[in-house]
Amino acid sequence: MPLAMAPTDPGSDEQLVAAADAGDARAFETLYLRHRSWAADLAWRFLRDRDAARDVMQEAFLQLLGRFPGFRLTSRLRTFLYPVVKHIAIDRLRKAQRNVGEDDIAVDELPAPVPADGEPRRDIERAVDTLPAGQREVLLMRFVDDLALQEIAVALDVPLGTVKSRLHNALQALRGDPKLRELFEPDDG
Repeated sequence: MPLAMAPTDPGSDEQLVAAADAGDARAFETLYLRHRSWAADLAWRFLRDRDAARDVMQEAFLQLLGRFPGFRLTSRLRTFLYPVVKHIAIDRLRKAQRNVGEDDIAVDELPAPVPADGEPRRDIERAVDTLPAGQREVLLMRFVDDLALQEIAVALDVPLGTVKSRLHNALQALRGDPKLRELFEPDDG
């Protein structure tokens, strides 16, 4: 069940962060309402469990709240939140693996997402699921989360060239899929 949409607020994230830093609880609530669905969806990408994803989202916002007063936004809020949500989700996966006696798992070893039984699958989802974890992550950050390449580099703490390379390789792999080739061919117009 999707989370309710955030109320329309003319304030930018930067203005809301500044207000929250000054003690305005409504400003933080607006930030939470504005970004909670995105954060829960991001956590779900890693966990594939809606309840666990919501827990991760709440924990991420609690971490953000704990940074006030004194928090200064130096990039988009989603650029700041992405690694927070990701690390909390991966920690949950690691703990789950330890609980069943497995060794720690690396981010690159995370399995491709597997939708629940009966969930309709499209060719593009299937193709994206087959990409290596790093390529899949950058592709989704760029085209689902609408982050700029530099923002992705900051969120992942990797060089810009690495982001470009991963995105290029992901798009090349998708272009190589005969069913998807037409969707990813460069526009000649």
